[in-house]
Amino acid sequence: ASSDAREAGQIAGAELAAIGICQNYAPDADVNVNPANPVIGVRSFGSDPQSVAGMVAAQVKGYQSAGIASTAKHFPGHGDTSTDSHTGLPVIGHTREQWAELDEPPFRAAIAAGIDSIMTAHIVVPALDPAEDPATLSRPILTGILREELGYDGVVVTDSLGMEGVRTKYGDKRVPVLAVQAGVDQLLNPPSLDVSWNALLAAVKSGEISEARIEESILRILRLKTKLGLFEDPFVSHRGVDRTVGTRSHLAAADRIAEHTTTLLANEGSLLPLSRRSHRNLLVVGADPASPSGTTGPPTATLAAEFKELGYAATALSTGTAPAQANIDAAVAAAQGKDAVVVGTYNVTATSSQRTLVRALAATGVPVITVAIRNPYDIAQLAGTGYAASLAAYSWTDVELRAAARVIAGRAEPEGTLPVPVQRADDPAQVLYPVGYGLSY
Repeated sequence: ASSDAREAGQIAGAELAAIGICQNYAPDADVNVNPANPVIGVRSFGSDPQSVAGMVAAQVKGYQSAGIASTAKHFPGHGDTSTDSHTGLPVIGHTREQWAELDEPPFRAAIAAGIDSIMTAHIVVPALDPAEDPATLSRPILTGILREELGYDGVVVTDSLGMEGVRTKYGDKRVPVLAVQAGVDQLLNPPSLDVSWNALLAAVKSGEISEARIEESILRILRLKTKLGLFEDPFVSHRGVDRTVGTRSHLAAADRIAEHTTTLLANEGSLLPLSRRSHRNLLVVGADPASPSGTTGPPTATLAAEFKELGYAATALSTGTAPAQANIDAAVAAAQGKDAVVVGTYNVTATSSQRTLVRALAATGVPVITVAIRNPYDIAQLAGTGYAASLAAYSWTDVELRAAARVIAGRAEPEGTLPVPVQRADDPAQVLYPVGYGLSY
């Protein structure tokens, strides 16, 4: 898995470099130990600190071997939050010992791998800073732990300063000054550039921040630009783009890596792989969340198109992330006479009408195959709905969805295993599927 992580980083890095983007705010070094985490989820490599550390180090090496800078985030670790720092200020109750055991290893591994920059988190960790300042503004966390204890002297960048988590306590005028005093080198996405710039200027003029402190940050940034060759050759060419971006070997690697990750969690009566002889006529329904990048089509359409390529008859019907009764009725009507229904699910919660959809489709007697197109915890929420088979794809990008279709069709083996445990929805102490779980054919 770490060789795939490294190769994916190297490919993404080479393509970014070719189009003139020389820094990537990746990889995510958070250890996602909280299934209810509303903001990290699949952005994390998993729940095991050691395996996350290995994947983070591999990605850092991959990106940086391609000549771009990478960024480990969100220091000191955003994996155990139940609040979204875009909208509030999360508090992490880990003790210092728990932090060292759970959250620290991936950042240590990133630093050992030569990480170019580290992004801060807008989270409060009282065990690391009793003043309960967000880590982005915390000198004990950024200077005391990151710089002095972990020995990191690269660029430190804030998470977006437009997020609510960093703005709640001090306001937009004090945030830039406190961030720099804490040990930050770059302020990302301040709500008003003007306000931030003038606040820092005033702090330097009044002597609250020394010029020497500003120069320290400038030197770190200049060192990084020099390392990336930006003073020698900052430009890219059309030819370089054509030679590197979307090449056949890159696309083939993406398909291969996606196949390695598709995870089969349930397969009643060995319904899968789905025989074209007995189950040729398919309906694909489900969530079509907005594309993260604008480059991917609706998941239902992507899945249906791939099934057609594989020799099935397939119809797509988008029912959304919160299907209304009318959507559910339409799906049930469309399922009549079909041999199987594939349902794309997206972050199903206890009250989600996606559960009603799966239950209604299963009640028609047509076998239902669910594919979790983001967090793999969906299967726990779908217990008792009557699905016949269930997979986790972890993403709704075209490449992951096409791989899931090939696995369902038996053109690829389901090689993926869970990077997190899936607990019972009504009793989180009970693990339904442990880390490393995954069925094969």
